[in-house]
Amino acid sequence: MKKRYVVSAVGAVGAGIASYYLMDSNSRYKLKKMAKSSAKKVNRVFENAGVPDQSDEQELDQLENAKMVSEGSQFGVQYYNEKKNENTSEQQQNL
Repeated sequence: MKKRYVVSAVGAVGAGIASYYLMDSNSRYKLKKMAKSSAKKVNRVFENAGVPDQSDEQELDQLENAKMVSEGSQFGVQYYNEKKNENTSEQQQNL
């Protein structure tokens, strides 16, 4: 069987399972709740990248970022500043 047929079949089966699962409103609510909590975590991690030594949270990625900054690396701080500037300029353009 050709690879594209297998991929198409897997995609169709996945779409069918997803639509069956999302028919129930309780399942949709759980999925939305999970998506919101994951979005909050991404924002929290992003905000912590800008202040690596000033966070109360002791997650592994935060500790590694603080260690790199203490060794002289500014990658995390520069990345945070660039993305923060991009987000503020996009918000100003949307107004």
